[in-house]
Amino acid sequence: MSDATGATEAKGTDTTGREGNAAYGKKPFKRSRSHFADRITADGRDGWPVEAGRYRLVVSRACPWASRALVSRRLLGLEGALSLAIADPIQDERSWRFTLDPDDRDPVLGIRFLSEAYDARETEYPGGVSVPAIVDVPSGKLVTNDYQRITLDFATEWTALHRPGAPDLYPEPLRDEIDEVMEGIYLDVNNGVYRAGFAAKQSDYERAYRDVFRRLDLVSERLAGQRYLVGDTITDADIRLFTTLVRFDAVYHGHFKCNRNKLTEDPVLQAYVKDLYQTPGFGDTVDFDHIKRHYYKVHLGVNPTGIVPLGPDLSGWLTPHHREELGGRPFGDGTPPGPVPADEEVPEAGRP
Repeated sequence: MSDATGATEAKGTDTTGREGNAAYGKKPFKRSRSHFADRITADGRDGWPVEAGRYRLVVSRACPWASRALVSRRLLGLEGALSLAIADPIQDERSWRFTLDPDDRDPVLGIRFLSEAYDARETEYPGGVSVPAIVDVPSGKLVTNDYQRITLDFATEWTALHRPGAPDLYPEPLRDEIDEVMEGIYLDVNNGVYRAGFAAKQSDYERAYRDVFRRLDLVSERLAGQRYLVGDTITDADIRLFTTLVRFDAVYHGHFKCNRNKLTEDPVLQAYVKDLYQTPGFGDTVDFDHIKRHYYKVHLGVNPTGIVPLGPDLSGWLTPHHREELGGRPFGDGTPPGPVPADEEVPEAGRP
């Protein structure tokens, strides 16, 4: 599975926010590699063993890359083992900040900015402050910001801490197919919308635009006859596609000029993403308020006025999708996750 397309970030930037402002109007958008690629594993071979209560997951609900980790954590029932910090969707020059918490500090890590955990690990490192990030609570040091690997390790290395009935999100017999599907989705959809939105030249934009919709057409064709991307259960591939699709009409269609059609104009993809949204563990992690305010207020190179649009209408997310008629077993032999912890519920402003 491919990692990223190259490094462009400068200190204090982020893969979903101010990196875009820095690149906008200058050169083709390239996503940075994860600088901190240590893994938290069952055997602790990188020095970071899986251990309940030791680590803190830092996310922004605005960020699609971080949202993957949010969904995976919910589905696998890791809430009690891995605590959660939610950053303000609006960044300043120091990037992700904890201004949603009392005294503008994360109550567990005691820091005001995620950059403090990065600096505790490596002072003045040549990269950006990105989410998702996992921080070692005892030392306050960043462990990993490897957005491509985190959810795979949740599924395969954190199994001793999974809830009873947790689904297998990366089943071994299907891994080659899952990797192949995720590769195309990453290049053309997950990252493609950014290549279009932050394009510096008309030709770069048009190339990215065509890649986005070529891949979406292929995915739509694939999903016309099956409920999920690979096999008959939810896998990590579905999580990765969902986090882009759920943002498509709200931000990528207009803000990033991916406007051949809205998702609501593709009956298959619309029903697919609604099916996932209504599945416990998916929609209950989505905050449309955070998503819209982040993209429209932080990407000032794309939206200089900072005006946040009132639309689109969100009421359709809870209407019938009829995808269950295709069969499939969302959680395989497992069960749905339990209720969202009270302190992690999405505020009413962010829900349909």
